[in-house]
Amino acid sequence: MSKIGLLGFIVIAVCIIFAQLYHDAPLSSLFDLAAFLIVFGGTLGAILIQSSFKQLQHAFKQLVNLFARPAVLLEIQINLLKRWSVISRQEGLLSLEKQNTDDLDSFSEMALAMLVDGCDPVDLQQILEQEIELEMDQHERSAQVFDAMGGYSPTIGIIGAVLGLIQAMAFLDQPELLGQGIAVAFVATIYGVAFANFLFLPIANKIRLNYQHKALCNEMTMVGVIAIAHGENSLLLERRLHGYLARAVY
Repeated sequence: MSKIGLLGFIVIAVCIIFAQLYHDAPLSSLFDLAAFLIVFGGTLGAILIQSSFKQLQHAFKQLVNLFARPAVLLEIQINLLKRWSVISRQEGLLSLEKQNTDDLDSFSEMALAMLVDGCDPVDLQQILEQEIELEMDQHERSAQVFDAMGGYSPTIGIIGAVLGLIQAMAFLDQPELLGQGIAVAFVATIYGVAFANFLFLPIANKIRLNYQHKALCNEMTMVGVIAIAHGENSLLLERRLHGYLARAVY
């Protein structure tokens, strides 16, 4: 997990714990299994109803590397493209076929393969632009899964609170149990709002941020590969690609 992502979770936890202790309220009052099951289970059920299996599979797969360091950094990619440019001008495009592709991401590997095959620069640009657009659409749909969870969660939290209040009404003749029941009922509301704003919505925006970086890197790779196809020298190529560094999110 990235340091800033970890810091975010720590700040949230510290603030909640401090708020509870400041008012001498026990931390155990924030935990209720029934409320958790209603909110989390209800949100999960709602998202299963609205989404396809493939969409959910891709969305939850993003959680694995959500806070990890990006696989491709712009500075490293620029150096790679410069090396390809030098090799292609000295030995020809076919010589790039010998390049090790084990460490390349799928987009760079595809771009290199088409470059070596002598793909027309216009066709090369169209295919790579289409690939960027399709991948962006896929990641946006994944982010929308968590956006939807962030929308359902608070509402389901209110449902949980109402159910808790209905049960608490059975203790109208027992004020102590009534107060305890009402307190537990509102835990569901806390869960609904907290899950939405501390978890689901930040995850959705993090997915978008991560793909903004990937899309920028892919766009830069496309520009570099097309320039190599046109026989552009490495110095001019570096100047062309350097502007992307200012737009980097990582």
